[in-house]
Amino acid sequence: MSPIGTATQPLRVAIVGAGPAGFYAAERLFKETELVIEVDMFDRLPTPYGLVRNGVAPDHQKIKSVTAVFDRVAGNPRFRFLGNIELGRDVTVDDLKEYYHEILFSTGAQTDRPLGIPGDDLAGSYPATEFVAWYNGHPDYRECEFDLSQERVAVVGVGNVAVDVARILCRTREELMKTDIADYALEALSNSQVKEVYILGRRGPAQAAFTAPEVKELGELADCDTFVLPEEAELDSLSLAAMANADRADVRKVEIIQELSHRQPSGKSKRLILRFLVSPTELIGDEHGHVRQMKLVHNELYATEAGSLRPRATDRTETLDVGMVFRSIGYRGVPLPGVPFHESWGVIPNNGGRVIDITTKEPLLGEYTAGWIKRGPTGVIGTNKPDAAETVENMLEDARAGRTLEPSHPTAEAVTSMLDERQCRPVSFDDWKRLDEFELNRGKAEGRPRVKFTRIEDMLAALRS
Repeated sequence: MSPIGTATQPLRVAIVGAGPAGFYAAERLFKETELVIEVDMFDRLPTPYGLVRNGVAPDHQKIKSVTAVFDRVAGNPRFRFLGNIELGRDVTVDDLKEYYHEILFSTGAQTDRPLGIPGDDLAGSYPATEFVAWYNGHPDYRECEFDLSQERVAVVGVGNVAVDVARILCRTREELMKTDIADYALEALSNSQVKEVYILGRRGPAQAAFTAPEVKELGELADCDTFVLPEEAELDSLSLAAMANADRADVRKVEIIQELSHRQPSGKSKRLILRFLVSPTELIGDEHGHVRQMKLVHNELYATEAGSLRPRATDRTETLDVGMVFRSIGYRGVPLPGVPFHESWGVIPNNGGRVIDITTKEPLLGEYTAGWIKRGPTGVIGTNKPDAAETVENMLEDARAGRTLEPSHPTAEAVTSMLDERQCRPVSFDDWKRLDEFELNRGKAEGRPRVKFTRIEDMLAALRS
């Protein structure tokens, strides 16, 4: 058998998941000079880019420009995008082992963590992940319904996703018209009755996970006044001590929060209130089982042995009247069929990106992982680049050492034939570029960046036209 990684027998790699981690992994693979590598990237949706398309807030268009990097990767003649192909439905892990020397799983983290309090399952209590996917036009979530007839909403969590949810709820129609928000979400939010939104953080301003630019943006909404309670904007002694070694970005974040605490109402039609050192303890429903109130406990901070500041409950409580709750306290991964999964951590168990058997702790030959499904939902889009690079270095090390799968059909043509036999309809990257052009043209006609396809059948119909 000729060596793997040559022009006559390229190293064949399957990447499952077309988000940032997958594209960064492909980018690093193509920089390899000693081995000839071919990459097939699978995604169950016809569209690439993962959370860049379906998770980044529609009013943050600049962040989405990272797709230009991914487009360059896709332009490599040894790259193929196979969209609309789902692991478990169209192909299995065992199937992939017959066509590829290495398999990389980079499917992200698609669900949320529950609050774990009484009433969490009441009507009107939603995962922020679903709301984000809904307003971004993700096909799986376009039929979701959110009770926007409610006037008061609580968003639990102080990460960037929580801030995104609150900001979108407070935007005017005119502001949303400048974005690529899904058209049905634009209409629903334009008719929203939401008047007051709370963002609830269990720790103090210094520990908030959102960034200075995110919180600054909250104070610049066209028709929404943003407030912070003065007493909650002040730092306790432990936070003050910690801030002595903080970087400029964190200092600026606290400064902005404290500036907001001095704001006076200006007569705008909506109110956004940032709260700190409070935790929900119960959601209370009405006679119809719909959220009507949220019980909160006030917290204080204490230092752990490791030096981190954690919240603990005091004896002070309060009750908020809210008709809708979004929980945004962390994403978690979803198991893939045929792939080991650590249930309590919500990730694929791995060592440096090498997938390991949960029982033996030994690496599985030819199987790797990158991104949130590898490390958990931490960091920003760019964090996936070094994460993917770590995994790829181990993939290349294994390939050079001959530690790869031994596929019986290691060619692109064989994969195409297999999918044809199963009557699958893979969407190529050229197909995606056509869809992209359709969306951009539809947006241009309405004076918007783009108008998205939000049904898979509509995407496929457009490609047949």
